[in-house]
Amino acid sequence: MQSVRGAGMISPDQVEAMIKAGLPNSQVAVISNDGEHFEVTVVSSSFEGKRRVQQHQLVYGAVKQAIASEAIHALALNTFTPEEWAAKP
Repeated sequence: MQSVRGAGMISPDQVEAMIKAGLPNSQVAVISNDGEHFEVTVVSSSFEGKRRVQQHQLVYGAVKQAIASEAIHALALNTFTPEEWAAKP
């Protein structure tokens, strides 16, 4: 796993890579205007049968190092199973 401790600014691509490493075979989209606050959408079959809070915990687990080092200050999550995503209007 790549180290982000003391990295300061982190790119949306780096956040996406961390989430994909923690949740393989996921579709991930990351938006950030300032490199510290991120809006993340994750579609993963790993979320099937899990409550929303459990889904978010899986994503937080994938980026915990970046949060602990304060490279990520805020993470707004939208999580979906593939079925939920397909049914989205």
